[in-house]
Amino acid sequence: MADAERIIRIKTVLARTGLSRSTLYRKIAEGTFPRQVPISINGAGWHESAVDRWIANPSGYRVKAVEHSS
Repeated sequence: MADAERIIRIKTVLARTGLSRSTLYRKIAEGTFPRQVPISINGAGWHESAVDRWIANPSGYRVKAVEHSS
């Protein structure tokens, strides 16, 4: 697995983006932040590359149809 496809957990996402937990989940619901990927029955994380794309252009980020259906 390449470093760009690492799965990062919520604490890392919040630290890297500067968002609050509630803002993060609101943006996910709006489609303006990458969706989580399941990593276990009770756990989820984010593809680091998707978070990096959001950080590069937060106002222009939109979830693609392919990402949204995953």
